[in-house]
Amino acid sequence: MTTNAKKLKIGLVLDDGLDSLDGVQQYILAIGGWLSDQGHDVKYIVGETHRQDIANVISVSRNIKVKFNGNVGTMPLPTSNNKLKKLLDEENFDVLHVQMPYSPFMSSKLINLAYKNTAIIGSFHIAPNSKTVYYSNKLLGLWLRSSLKKFDQFLCVSEAAREFAKNTFGINCAISPNVVDYDLFNNAKPIAKYQSNDSKTILFLGRLVPRKGCQILLDAIKLLSKDNKVPTFKLVICGKGFLETSLKNFVSTNNLDDVVEFVGFVSEEDKPSYYASADISVFPSSGGESFGIVLIEAMASGKSAILAGDNAGYRSVLGSKPEMLFDPLDSVALAGALKELLTNNSERENYADWGENYVKTFDIKKVGPEILDIYQNTLLKKHK
Repeated sequence: MTTNAKKLKIGLVLDDGLDSLDGVQQYILAIGGWLSDQGHDVKYIVGETHRQDIANVISVSRNIKVKFNGNVGTMPLPTSNNKLKKLLDEENFDVLHVQMPYSPFMSSKLINLAYKNTAIIGSFHIAPNSKTVYYSNKLLGLWLRSSLKKFDQFLCVSEAAREFAKNTFGINCAISPNVVDYDLFNNAKPIAKYQSNDSKTILFLGRLVPRKGCQILLDAIKLLSKDNKVPTFKLVICGKGFLETSLKNFVSTNNLDDVVEFVGFVSEEDKPSYYASADISVFPSSGGESFGIVLIEAMASGKSAILAGDNAGYRSVLGSKPEMLFDPLDSVALAGALKELLTNNSERENYADWGENYVKTFDIKKVGPEILDIYQNTLLKKHK
């Protein structure tokens, strides 16, 4: 490990902005924060961003909202070459770490303008949610051919992302997983109102959009509410999205108001406390996941048993524990899995204990030095 090497100037590059907190944004902020703590000079080179609470953000484009892979994100409008060249001249980066796939209108231009002695690393973050996404990225790969040749190394966050990179871009890459600040989540204090010896807390944390599966979870909760063998529980739903009204109507129509609570958006600061309050965390996503940062966040709490939809990304995290996976389109199967954990304290605690130990694999204190080694070794090879 290259612990005594010189301090680096690093640009973490993302075409989207940092106003949303999806997995890729969380990834670069976690990596960037750890690198900064080690004394490296980190800049976030991103699309249009309005939040003011992050240091060293360089917003280089105007962005428009787009729907992509079951999500709503933003895409940059064409960025001025002069603006990008001025940025590169002023900063003289040792490393540009680009989040992939990327746009021809911002990141591609930056890569093509980068100095020859700059190490360029790419990280793939997505798994396709549809054939449209798959084939559009095949075409994107052809469009980006010239800038792709400039990369020194490609990484991906999971096996699902690696398959995507290979099948759509023809790129082989090494797995470098998503990360979690283990101590931050493990030391979080639970929220008092969710702590009761008489009731268990089930947590859903995610966007209220179809592929995240909150409706399937509510269908399962409806079944459980009619089963007198199931102990008292409360479902806490954290998140916003366009399905919120219909989900709330479903809860009211089916007389579930006493067992379901909608919290709304939860900040990054408050999120660890919600995981620490949950006996069971459920993530019923049907697809479009390349990894699942929410899984490792919940496991890092050490308090919560995990149940997750059996999609490629979540399977890449939980494949060695298949009993934690369920068919994300089968509310009956989910209800059965929830009933088992609600009625079997020993099994629920075993799930939580396993996750708390396993998630240390993804701790930023472990993965951060590995990424830094990749940067340092790539620079050594370039400068030979």
